[in-house]
Amino acid sequence: MTIEFIKYQGLGNDFIVMDNRHSCDPMITPEQARQLCDRNFGIGADGVIFALPATGSDTDYTMRIFNSDGSEPEMCGNGIRCLARFLADLEATSDPGSAAQAPKKYRIHTLAGAIAPQFDPSTGLVTVDMGMPRLLAEEIPTTLTPPGEKAIAVPLEVASQTWTVTCVSMGNPHCITFVEDVDAIPLAQIGPQFEHHPAFPKRTNTEFIQVIAPGHLKMRVWERGAGATLACGTGACASLVAGVLNQRCDRKATLELPGGSLIVEWSASDERLYMTGPAERVFSGRI
Repeated sequence: MTIEFIKYQGLGNDFIVMDNRHSCDPMITPEQARQLCDRNFGIGADGVIFALPATGSDTDYTMRIFNSDGSEPEMCGNGIRCLARFLADLEATSDPGSAAQAPKKYRIHTLAGAIAPQFDPSTGLVTVDMGMPRLLAEEIPTTLTPPGEKAIAVPLEVASQTWTVTCVSMGNPHCITFVEDVDAIPLAQIGPQFEHHPAFPKRTNTEFIQVIAPGHLKMRVWERGAGATLACGTGACASLVAGVLNQRCDRKATLELPGGSLIVEWSASDERLYMTGPAERVFSGRI
């Protein structure tokens, strides 16, 4: 069987995207996805994204994603921006005049709930309504505090060091810690220890944040199931929330990641998070 794909990247967080609208099930297995994501023996990517048919009457499409290790996360912020760009490109192919039309807005079902990205053809940027953060320990999940309490500025022992962490769920778990020099963090050594810490029953993504200014945060991330990546959209949103909760940043800030910058706002009016950043087509191919 021949499978066509298009590779996209958002701030260097790269994905193999497949048109899976003919079936409600992903067209390849997690193990096949792991092989395709291998940067030496495969295509190379942080994950494989599938554009599936809508789930229910209130969505346009469904998103599934397999990480580079074959695991399946609930959602991916950079990934859903790439999916929105992919869907807009599909529409432009079937209707060439649509490329110059107004921004394209979608409602996409994910394992983290319905997410609404909007692609602006004039700028190439995608703005995503990421919904509300979840802050209770049972929602993340974590055992750092009792289930009905928030885990804000609590101690966590990792790599023979006590870290002060704040936990946030954006539909997937995040552990955020603020540091003086984010570039000095030995990410490859301690990232896995955070990810697999027993305090996180479903593992966790981990963000190390340096506050440059109230409207400017510098971030490095260790992603659950993918390792060190150049960007993480849900992580950027979770980090802004953690910054606000710890009175370290404004409700709107630029998140500087190794692959580029995202603008994230935690709206004071509706308590929802809005993330804006690029998504670019890299190349297409057949397997």
